[in-house]
Amino acid sequence: KPIIGVDCWITNDAERDKPHRVLLYCRNRTGYGQLCVLLTRAYLENKYRGRAELRADWLTPESASDLICLSGALSGEVGQALMNGQADTAERLAREWAARFPGRYYLELQRAGHAGEELYIQSALQLAGKLELPVVATHPIQFLRPDDFQAHEARVCIAQGYVLADKRRPKDFTPEQYFKTQEQMCELFADIPEALENAVEIARRC
Repeated sequence: KPIIGVDCWITNDAERDKPHRVLLYCRNRTGYGQLCVLLTRAYLENKYRGRAELRADWLTPESASDLICLSGALSGEVGQALMNGQADTAERLAREWAARFPGRYYLELQRAGHAGEELYIQSALQLAGKLELPVVATHPIQFLRPDDFQAHEARVCIAQGYVLADKRRPKDFTPEQYFKTQEQMCELFADIPEALENAVEIARRC
C-alpha cells in the first residue's frame, strides 16, 4: 500500500547544526496538501546551510490536522532529551508534540545497532505508559541488502571528505540499516508487540 510521508528536519534553535527529526505521514489528500504547504514554507523561509527545516511552532492542530507524526526515535527532540537523562524535559516535550497532533503522535522505536538504543527504548516505553501515548516500531533504512553496507560507507566517506581507513571519521550508520523483511521486524520487536501492531494501524489510517 503506497503511503506518502516525509522525514523532516525540525529547527533546533539551541544548536542550529543539530536539527531534530520527525516523520510526517499524510492521512489523506488534505494531509498531502498540508505537507506541501509546510515543505514549501521550509524551503522559502527556513533554509540553513542548504537544508530546509520546519519549525515546531508551524505544526498546529489546524495546520497539520490530517498528518500523523512519529517522534524521530533517537534523532527526535524527545529522544535526545531521554538520551541525555532529562526525563522531565522529555515529558514536557512529548506533551507538546502530542498536543500538536492529538491522537496522531507516536513515540518511535528503532533497533538498528546504534549505541544507547535499548536504554532509549526502555525510557520511551516508560514515558509512553505515563502519558498514554502509542509506540511504533520503525527501521532507519539506508541500503537494500546487508552486503551493501561497505558500498554505502564508501559513498558516505566521499560525501564527508574522509577515507574508509580513517579511524577519526564519524560512524553514523550500522550494518543493520538494510531493508528488513516483515518477518525480521517481527522477530526484532517480538517483546513489544504493540509497536508492531501500531505500524499496521498507521498504514490503515492513511
